[in-house]
Amino acid sequence: MSYAQLQVETTRCENNQNPLGVSTANFHFGWELSAKDRSETQSAYQIGVSSSKAKLIANEFDVWNSGKIPGNNSIMIPYRGNKLKPATVYFWKVKVWDKKGLPSIWSEVDSFCTGLENTKDWQNAKWIGYEDLADSMRVVPGVHAPYANQMKGKCLQRPVSPLFRKDFKISKKVASAFAFISGLGHYELSINGEKVGKAFLAPGWTYYDKTCLYNVLDITSLVKQGTNSVGVMLGNGFYNINRERYFKLVDAFGMPKLLSRIKINYEDGTTEDLISNSSWKTASSPITFNSIYAGEDYDARMELPGWNKPGFDDKNWKNAELVKAPLCKLTSDLDHPVAIMDSFSVIKINEPKSMVFVYDFGQNASGIPEIKIKGHRGQTVKLIPSEILNKDNMANQVATGEPYYLSYTLKGDSIETWHPRFTYYGLRYIQVDGAKPAGHAGSSSLPEVVSLKFLHTRNSSPANGTFTCSNELFNRIYTLINWAIKSNLQSVVTDCPHREKLSWLEQNYLMGASIHYNFDNYGLYRKLVNDLIDAQTPEGFIPDIAPEFVKFQDGFLDSPEWGSAGVIMPWLLYSWYHDENVVQKAYPMMKKYVQYLQNKSDHQILSYGLGDWFDYGPGRPGEAQLTPKALTATAIYYYDVVLLGKMAAILNQKAEVVKYDLQAKEIKAAFNTKFFDKNNAVYSTGSQTAMAMPLSAGLVNTPYRSAVLKNLCDSIISHNYKLTAGDIGFHFLVDALDKGGKSEVIYKMNNRDDVPGYGYQLKKGATALTESWPALQEVSNNHLMLGHVMEWFYSGLAGIDQESNSVGFKTLRIRPQPVGDINSASGSFHSPYGWVKTSWKKDGGKFTLSVTIPVNVTANIYLPVVGSSKVYENEKLIKPDHINGAVMIKCGSGNYKFEVK
Repeated sequence: MSYAQLQVETTRCENNQNPLGVSTANFHFGWELSAKDRSETQSAYQIGVSSSKAKLIANEFDVWNSGKIPGNNSIMIPYRGNKLKPATVYFWKVKVWDKKGLPSIWSEVDSFCTGLENTKDWQNAKWIGYEDLADSMRVVPGVHAPYANQMKGKCLQRPVSPLFRKDFKISKKVASAFAFISGLGHYELSINGEKVGKAFLAPGWTYYDKTCLYNVLDITSLVKQGTNSVGVMLGNGFYNINRERYFKLVDAFGMPKLLSRIKINYEDGTTEDLISNSSWKTASSPITFNSIYAGEDYDARMELPGWNKPGFDDKNWKNAELVKAPLCKLTSDLDHPVAIMDSFSVIKINEPKSMVFVYDFGQNASGIPEIKIKGHRGQTVKLIPSEILNKDNMANQVATGEPYYLSYTLKGDSIETWHPRFTYYGLRYIQVDGAKPAGHAGSSSLPEVVSLKFLHTRNSSPANGTFTCSNELFNRIYTLINWAIKSNLQSVVTDCPHREKLSWLEQNYLMGASIHYNFDNYGLYRKLVNDLIDAQTPEGFIPDIAPEFVKFQDGFLDSPEWGSAGVIMPWLLYSWYHDENVVQKAYPMMKKYVQYLQNKSDHQILSYGLGDWFDYGPGRPGEAQLTPKALTATAIYYYDVVLLGKMAAILNQKAEVVKYDLQAKEIKAAFNTKFFDKNNAVYSTGSQTAMAMPLSAGLVNTPYRSAVLKNLCDSIISHNYKLTAGDIGFHFLVDALDKGGKSEVIYKMNNRDDVPGYGYQLKKGATALTESWPALQEVSNNHLMLGHVMEWFYSGLAGIDQESNSVGFKTLRIRPQPVGDINSASGSFHSPYGWVKTSWKKDGGKFTLSVTIPVNVTANIYLPVVGSSKVYENEKLIKPDHINGAVMIKCGSGNYKFEVK
C-alpha cells in the first residue's frame, strides 16, 4: 500500500500531551504534521479512541471511531464519541490523508485521563483540616491594607500549616494509580516519602467562593506492593492572609483544607479508592508561619522524620477534622503548573555591615532561595530578599512590600537544606542575617551558609518562540522584557512578583501577544477567562483585577481599559488557537459587560477610569497625564463592541451582529465628534496615545488615516523620538506604527539609552522590565506592563504574524522589516500547526530571507524591494506581486530561501 508523505509528528488533547483531568464531554484534539515535500496539506483525518492501549493498537475503537472526515483542519477537533466515565484513562491516535488522497500511518499512541465532574465522582471524599474557621471570622472579599486596622480581631490568627497522612495497602498488581487532589490554599503531596510532580504553589489560585481547582497526578510509579503512605502538607496562599508583616490585602476564606481521592486500577480490572476523611491523621508541620505576601518561617526542630512514609507511628497525631466545604465549584486545573524552572548561583557576596551579608545573583526574577547551612540546634538564619539595594547596600523593600523575610531554625544536623514551600518574591539580592558564608573569618558561633541558590519559579508553560538580531541593545531589551514575562507568569498573570501579585487585567491583553510569542499560554489564558467570568457582577461590571480578592476604589476598581479584558481575551484565544468554545462560554459575560459600558456612557462617551496609566509626563507617574481618560476609555469601548460583533458572527448570532455593528458606528461617530480636529487631522491633545489608539482600534475614518499617521510620526520626530505613551497607549502606538509601515520610527524610539525607555532602564542596571520608563527606585523594578515592543520584535523585525483574516495562524504573514542599522534578525514561533522560522540578512545590496512554513499552513511572504530589484527563490528568478513597496509571494509549507538583489 502507498502511504502519504505526511506524517503525524505530535498529538495533543486540550492542547497538551497526555493531559490529566479533561472534561468527560467537551474537549478537543489536535496534531502537527511533517512532510518531505513542499506545499503539503491534509485532505482528511480519522481519529480512533479506545478504552485500552491494546485495543487501540488493534484498531478496536470501542469509544470513538470518527471515520474518515474530509478537511484540512488539524487543531481544536471536538470529541464526538461515546459518553466517557470520570477518572478514567483513554487512548487515542490519528491518521491523515494528504492532498493526493494517500493515507499516513497511524500516529503514536497518546492518552488522556478524564476528571471528576461532580460531587458524586469524588466517591464520598470529605474536606478535612487541622482546624476550621468560624463563619463570623470569614473575611471575603478581602480588605485592602490601609483599612485592615478597622477589622478588630479578624485575620490575626496564624493558621496551622498542617500535615496529613494515611497508610494503605496494595496486594494486587497495579495497572495505574491517580491522585485527584485539592489543597487550599496550596499543597504538597507525597507518596512513600517522595514528592509527587513538580508543581509549586498548587493548585492555581482562584476566587475560592466561586471556583476551586484540583489536580490530577499520575502516581503509578510511586505505589508499591504492601503498605504505602500518602502525605500532604498545606499552606495558606491567597486562601488565608493574616495581618503579620507585609500584606497588600488580608482575607480569610477558611483555614487550610484538603480533599483527595486516590484511584488505584488493578491489572485484574478491579479498582480501589482511598478518600480523604476523618480516619486520616493530622499534626502541625515545621512551617510555623507562611504568607503569600510576607514570607515563611520553618523550625527544623519540629520535623518528624518519616512522617510521610509507611510504618510511621502517628499515635500522637489527632484525627483529621471534617471541616466546612468551600463554597466553590471544583474544576480541574488544566494549566501547566507553577514550578521551579531555573536556578542562579551567587555572583558576588558583600558585607555592607558587620556580619550582615548580601548575596547578588545578577538577575531580578520571581522565586525563592534554597539554603544549605550547618550550625547548632536552635540557631536561626533570616533571609531578606530584594530587587534593589538602598544607599547602604542593604536589602531595599520599600517599593516591593516590607517586611518580607524567610527564617530557618536549625535542628543541628551536619548540613541542612531548605527552601520555602508556600511563598515567593521578586528578587535579585538576598540579605543574610544570623549566619555567615562558609570560610568567613568572622564569629565562630554563627552557623555557616554552605551554599545559597536562587530558584526561579514560574508557570511551566512551554517556550513558544525565540528572537535575536544584530542589534545588541535590542537583544538585551528582549531579555529584559522576557524576564518580566517569566517572573509574572504564575497561575495568573501578575503585575509584579512581590508587592501585589495580582492579575491587573489590562496587561493580560495588551501584553497578550508579547507573552504568546514567547510561551504557549493557552491553558493559562483559558483559566484567566474563567477568573473573569467569576469576577463579573450581576450588573455586568468587570473589576480591574481577577480574581478579585479585594475591592479597590475609584479607577482601581472600575476602569474600562482594564475590564475590557473580558471581551478581548476570549477574542485573543480564538485568534491564536481557533478556540470557538471559549467564545461560546464567555459570550454572556461579554454581552453583559458591553451593556454595562453602554449604560455608563453619556451618548456613547465614557469618561472615567485610570486612563493611560504611567504615561511619561511632567508629574509623578500614575493616572494619565497627557491623554484625556475619556479618549482611552471610549476607544477601548469601541474596540470591545467591534470584537463582540465579530464573535457574534462566529456564533451565528445574526441579529446581534447587526446590533453591534450599529452600536460601533454610533460610538465611532461620537468619538470623532468629540476628539477629532478634522482641519488639522489631530486627536485631542495630540499625544502619542491620543493619536495611536484611534489608528490601531479603527476609529479613524479612511480619508484621514494617512494624515493622522503622518501627524503622529511628525510629532514623535519633532520631540526627538522620546517615548511618552503609557501602559495603555504604548501597545497601540507600537501597533499603529507597525501596521502603518513606520517601523523605522519604532526603531528610533527604542534604539537609545539617553531618555527614559528600555535602553535607559538597562543603563541604570535593570535586569527585568521596570514599572516606570525611568526605572524609578520607588516603584517596582520587575513589572510586566510596558513590554509591548516585544510583539514588534517578532511581528516586525522577525516578520512572523498571521494575516488579519486568519485564525490559528492558518495563513501566515511573513513580513520582515530591515530598519536602522539592523542587518540581520532571526525568529521562531510555535504556532498550533508547528514551528514557523525566519532568518534574514542584509549584505550590501542583497537581502536574503530563509523561511520555514509548517505543514497544513500557507503563507504570504512580503519582501522589501527597491526600484528594479530582482527576486530569486532558491537561486531561481521569480516574478512576485508588488504590494505597497514590497513584493508578495504565496507559499505553502516547506523551507524557502529568497534573495532580493
